[in-house]
Amino acid sequence: MKTSTENFSSTLHSALLNVRSLAGKSFLINDLIIKHNLNLMFLTETWLEQDNSATVLIESAPPNFSFMSETRKHRKGGGVAILFKDSMQCKQMYYGNFPSFEYVAFQLNSATRAIFLNIYRPPKYCVNFFDDFTELLSIICIDFDCVVIVGDFNIHVDNPQDRGTKELCCLLDNYGLTQHVTEPTHNRGHTLDLIISKGLNIPKIMVTDVAISDHSCVFFESTISMLFTTAQTEVITKRLITDYTSEIFNQALTPLPALSRLSVNELVEDLCSRITNVMDAIAPTKVKIVSGKKRSPWRNAALVRAEKRECRKAERRWPNTSLQVHYQIYKERLRIFNLELRNARRSFFSDIITKNKNNARALFTTVDRLTNPPVSVASEFLSAKACNEFASFFNNKIQKIRQTVSSSISGTGYVLSMCTNPSSMTQFNPINIKTLEDIILNLNSSTCCLDILPTGFFKTVSNCMASDLLQIVNMSLLSGVFPQALKTAVIKPLLKKSNLDNSVMNNYRPISNLPFLSKIIEKAAFQQLHNFLVLNNCFDVFQSGFRLHHSTETALIKVFNDIHLNSDNGKISVLVLLDLSAAFDTVDHSILLDRLENWVGLSGTVLNWFASYLKDRDYFVSLGNYTSERTKMTCGVPQGSILGPLLFNIYMLPLTQIIANNKISYHNYADDTQIYITMSPGDYNPIQTLSQCIEQINDWMCQNFLQLNKDKTEVIVFGAEDEQLKVCAQLQSIMLKSTNQARNLGVVMDSDLNLNSHIKTITKSAYYHLKNISRVKGLMTQQDLEKLVHAFIFSRLDYCNSVFTGLPKKSIRQLQLIQNAAARVLTKTKKVDHITPVLRSLHWLPVCQRIDFKILLLVYKALNGSGPKYISDMLIRYEPSRPLRSSGAGLLSVPRVRTKRGEAAFSFYAPHVWNKLPENCRSAETLSSFKSQLKTHMFAVAYH
Repeated sequence: MKTSTENFSSTLHSALLNVRSLAGKSFLINDLIIKHNLNLMFLTETWLEQDNSATVLIESAPPNFSFMSETRKHRKGGGVAILFKDSMQCKQMYYGNFPSFEYVAFQLNSATRAIFLNIYRPPKYCVNFFDDFTELLSIICIDFDCVVIVGDFNIHVDNPQDRGTKELCCLLDNYGLTQHVTEPTHNRGHTLDLIISKGLNIPKIMVTDVAISDHSCVFFESTISMLFTTAQTEVITKRLITDYTSEIFNQALTPLPALSRLSVNELVEDLCSRITNVMDAIAPTKVKIVSGKKRSPWRNAALVRAEKRECRKAERRWPNTSLQVHYQIYKERLRIFNLELRNARRSFFSDIITKNKNNARALFTTVDRLTNPPVSVASEFLSAKACNEFASFFNNKIQKIRQTVSSSISGTGYVLSMCTNPSSMTQFNPINIKTLEDIILNLNSSTCCLDILPTGFFKTVSNCMASDLLQIVNMSLLSGVFPQALKTAVIKPLLKKSNLDNSVMNNYRPISNLPFLSKIIEKAAFQQLHNFLVLNNCFDVFQSGFRLHHSTETALIKVFNDIHLNSDNGKISVLVLLDLSAAFDTVDHSILLDRLENWVGLSGTVLNWFASYLKDRDYFVSLGNYTSERTKMTCGVPQGSILGPLLFNIYMLPLTQIIANNKISYHNYADDTQIYITMSPGDYNPIQTLSQCIEQINDWMCQNFLQLNKDKTEVIVFGAEDEQLKVCAQLQSIMLKSTNQARNLGVVMDSDLNLNSHIKTITKSAYYHLKNISRVKGLMTQQDLEKLVHAFIFSRLDYCNSVFTGLPKKSIRQLQLIQNAAARVLTKTKKVDHITPVLRSLHWLPVCQRIDFKILLLVYKALNGSGPKYISDMLIRYEPSRPLRSSGAGLLSVPRVRTKRGEAAFSFYAPHVWNKLPENCRSAETLSSFKSQLKTHMFAVAYH
């Protein structure tokens, strides 16, 4: 998008309205803004809730408008919002919480410092209001030259004798502020909605009943010299690819001779050149210049236009006659117009969803567009200069970390014994066509600007390029050279959270994209390296990151199991969650190559290939149509790559030796490391060992250019409450501060392991998404709606649910209520109707059975070689002391435990529920057969 920023004097057309529930009037507000060509729309009493405010405000905001809002916390009603044109450079401001009123404010980027506030004060008299309002005025009147305060103050300023009016007038006079509204703004004849200003000319105010609520709308104009961002054009470069393009491409592309003597770099260059020539001939690049203005195509629907005409007729008739009957007709026409707009918008998006019914990505993108505010890059960043600044910012951040840790390296360092692999991998094996086809088919279809062809089209025509691709992959593997043309990454800055200031670089994270051809070669190398590592047991047993059959869930099962068993034995556990800063980006290439050679056993061509893969990489930043110059990558594993996570795991191999030497339990998931100790009550010696281990870890990380962030490292103590307090005191003596809860691999753990905080998090998130889904359910079929429910609701209910064993019934009940609500939304079942038949008709297992289903699935996988070793080690097959009928029945030995905590441990609970399964289910020969039989059995148990 090309934009320009201009500074000129402009008249701002604004309006203030107490809307009294925005949800049912969103399209009327949208039309009001368009009709009066407003720059700013201030709304009070929106009556929105935090979890549905964005959806309603998206409906209310016309194209090229943004919004900011505040909702009332903990009770219904209230709420304020501001809708403003995207061309205005507005920055939301916050001055703390004031109990007596609600407000939302923004600073306008103008020649003079200007601030706009929208306030809603509830009608009940509050003696603290003037104290709170005075405090706010004392801040903004000092910091800003121009102040505009609007809102519903619920003070009868039309009555000079009113107590509130006197106090307000005195306060405004003290700060040099002027109140401009002199007409009644409420249907009972009082002036409640006020426009207050200082340092800004407001020449015109008009109070008009727009028949939307019991308050009139206050229109006003103000003149201010400000910066406007003008969206000019967006240049789109695209090839027109049709259903016939692939057929023509297959005929036009001539393969390279099989015995070509070109180098791998020349092979890549030749293939790209031939592809470009063919595509230029059959699907030449088209440059399209698109206006930056957005549109609302549903406003052009015939019924909408017809109803709009009727609405305007009624609007003109009522002022001419002043008859109440014509006013009621006008209100009814507004209601119908609002309904027609809503229906037209629903039909528009429903058509999009129907056309993409088999495209999950299009479905989720459309729902996101309907329910979440757009997250965009600040307009000032849309330039080549800003792209270069981003590139320098990301690079400097990494270099600063490396400089910090290198200056912290002690003279001696921590010495480790080398764990040399007796086996060696010296060369790759060439791959065949079948392997190549499988790699291409199974790779993600994401595309970036570095790809010579869109990835989806690439996969379609890959057969005609198979011989070329096979030559490139095998030449790279056998020559030990990674193609130079594929070492460039494109970085897209992405706002970390939607509510962060998009004009601050530090609020963005770099998202890296690599060419698809690069990923094909990487995958071929990955498969052979991974097989070598597995065959030679090079992986650390307790590293679960990016490994087959491993996950965050299996990692947490192990940690929870150990803590539960410690508690069952009356012992105390201390868990330390270590935090690393940008770990993947600071990896030292020389050290990594040393790990590959001396810890893993790579040599010869294979080692040369990895050296070539890491060497001479670069990246550039892309924003809109602008790009930065290329920046060299002197460290780090390539983000977004196939090999990056595996290489990082290898880089971290020595860390486990440090922890093991201190005889401390641990678990790793990529760069998330957690260590934990066990101690008997009154024995605090392990705490000193823990302190020593953390210092050794810090020293090792400094030597390896990794930064341990001690401020973000969290410690939790588990055990009897009185012992927890004593242990926390001991931890403080070694500068470790404990906390009652912390997020561990996506699960909020608390010191008593009841997971209350985690369940609250799930509940809040799930109901937020359910409300959004319910607002768009009229746009899609039940099949698509069920996809959304599984993606947004069950993904949260099922995430790591195998650690929910032993939770009290009331906690499981909270999760079950979420599932019940999802079923009601999906089937449009009334709240008074019994939910069990609905769940049965949907073939949904209740939450309790879903937990057991997950655990039993993990058990089956572990017993059949498809699970982590640390899971299978917890499961012991039952062997009776003498021959019995139960011999060979696939039973597991159930360990003895003493308490409920012990019963919650995976090593107890998993065998306990496994042994209850029918023998034919336990002895299923394949995973798919087991899942089918298990689902049938669990379904029968749930709905017997």
